Amino acid sequence: MLDSIEGAAYGAGVSLIFSDSDEDGEGPYLHQHPYAETFVIRGGRALFTVAGEQLVGVAGQVLVVPKLTPHKFEVVGPERYIATHIHASETFITEWLEGPRAQGAGAGSSP
Repeated sequence: MLDSIEGAAYGAGVSLIFSDSDEDGEGPYLHQHPYAETFVIRGGRALFTVAGEQLVGVAGQVLVVPKLTPHKFEVVGPERYIATHIHASETFITEWLEGPRAQGAGAGSSP
């Protein structure tokens, strides 16, 4: 499950993604934002790739990805990954670096 809220609709300077999955390997393609993204992991774990380095984020951790830093993550089971992703922007601005929405493949700006 992936739900999101853009802060602009509420006069807030941040946008949120609520992630909840127990599907191994689920996660976004490599991408970056012109603002920082903070991951508040409340359950499970995920393998994060940040600026080419890999690390496992687990429940209870907070990870901050600086602006313009390529990143992605994949759910690592068997526990359910539950997290809130905080985008330091009132709207989602995403540059996809791989996958079907990467530049030259129909770039998009959705979460």
